[in-house]
Amino acid sequence: MSSKLKKENKVSFLQNVLMLMFSQVVIKLLGLIYRVVIVDVEGFGNTGNGYYSTGYQIYMILLALSSMGIPNVVSKLVSERVAKKDFIAAHRVFRFCIVIFTSLGVAFSALLFFGAEFIATVILKASGVKYTLMALAPALLVVPPNAVMRGYFTGLGSLKATSTTLVVEQFFNCVLSIGFVYACVGRDTAIMAAAGNLSTSCACIIAFLYLVIFFGRRKGELKAECLAQTVPTETKTKKNMVKTILAISIPISFSSLISVLGSAIDTVTVSRGIQNAFNTVGAVAQNLEETAMELYGILQKAETITHLPLAISATFCTAIVPVISAAIARSDEQEANRKISSSFFINSLFIFPCMAGFFVLSGPILAFLYPNAPEGALVLTLLTVSLPFSSINFILNGVLYGVGKTFVPAVALTVGSAVKLGLNIWLVNIPNVNIYGAVFSTVVYNVLIFIIEFLVVRRSVKLQIDVMRCFIKPIFSSAVMGVIVFFTYKLLSGALGNTAATLISVLVGVIVYGALVILTKNLNSEDLESLPMGKKLGAILKRFGLI
Repeated sequence: MSSKLKKENKVSFLQNVLMLMFSQVVIKLLGLIYRVVIVDVEGFGNTGNGYYSTGYQIYMILLALSSMGIPNVVSKLVSERVAKKDFIAAHRVFRFCIVIFTSLGVAFSALLFFGAEFIATVILKASGVKYTLMALAPALLVVPPNAVMRGYFTGLGSLKATSTTLVVEQFFNCVLSIGFVYACVGRDTAIMAAAGNLSTSCACIIAFLYLVIFFGRRKGELKAECLAQTVPTETKTKKNMVKTILAISIPISFSSLISVLGSAIDTVTVSRGIQNAFNTVGAVAQNLEETAMELYGILQKAETITHLPLAISATFCTAIVPVISAAIARSDEQEANRKISSSFFINSLFIFPCMAGFFVLSGPILAFLYPNAPEGALVLTLLTVSLPFSSINFILNGVLYGVGKTFVPAVALTVGSAVKLGLNIWLVNIPNVNIYGAVFSTVVYNVLIFIIEFLVVRRSVKLQIDVMRCFIKPIFSSAVMGVIVFFTYKLLSGALGNTAATLISVLVGVIVYGALVILTKNLNSEDLESLPMGKKLGAILKRFGLI
């Protein structure tokens, strides 16, 4: 192993997880920041957010087919060969994957660019989206090779490339998106949305250049490892190597595609459904598209907010799930149950207060973040109902992968997507329901996935979850906090205004909830040790007799 990679690989597993956890939180925060800023730009608003999000979801479908999951494919194939000290074969996998997935990216990029008008006008019934699709097409040229290079270095044991690249990409996406949208102020809303998405393509190209430099600095040492190799390399033909790569990548890409179907269903059905709904009540034809984009923009605005705690949930699960999988692999059922229970508990500790906060402060939060486009309080309130189910599904997915039932999440997602599609087609077309039909279907979608996966997990692992600690106490503490936060805001908003009242109410909520968790004696050393920095936190709390 090269000296630079050896130095990077001295980082412990926990530090690697922390690195990824930090990068994911930063990415979501940056994503929230630039979406908040551009929605508030004059002329953009909810309608611009609708155009922006509609085009982006189509891009995500092609992204899922061309590159999502590819880092895992490459890292798996590379790490297997590195474990045998066969660096020549590992590098051969890298070269094959670059060729295969870059070619796939070129094909999808051409499809998105030249098919933009057809997709926008015929499939989405939103002609203005074509500019956004064309702006996103260049990204598909570089995202697949980006994914392959990240997977290659992960397979070699270095997570620096992955964590750094993702943050670099999102940073430039944030800065350029704001800059491009402001540069287009005064132009058509659809053009402003396209300018915002052009930043994604530019950021992906910058990330690609970073990875090329990262690879170039290590190329000589990697080549030296191949030249110094003493073990015989594998003798697979090019044809067999391609078959191996595709045999692993196709199922993963299919699962990735299924995972974005929930949002894609809204993209395809909401615009058409809302236009049909409002057309039946005599709306002016030329305003139908803008009305649909405005309502869809409100939905996406609310989802952007709820995705922040879900990102935190996913990163906590990243830290805990490997331990669960290892315990299951050792047939240590007691340890598996202990870690599963701990996962549920830690997840509940922050998801339920987030849910309560969004529920009672939905209007103030939207007015604080989007002062020029504050609509959507009821959408955000209703959407929070799905938060606990969405977050728990991360844990259930990890457990299912741990017991070898990798097909179950895909089946659950397929069933949920089918039901969501049917509900969207039925409900969104009703004038008095419109966008709320998509919100309701999202809740049902997440609940169905939870039910299917939980039933399979319960049959696969003898769950011994302390319902009082994992659910009842956190829900009780969150509910009490929610009531206090609600009245705090009501008392302060008149005198201090929305911004100050919202910030103070959130701070009061954090303090109250933390006190309630301690007063209900719902923390112990074992739970804290499952968290990054948990031992130090536990020592502090023990010193004051709080656990």
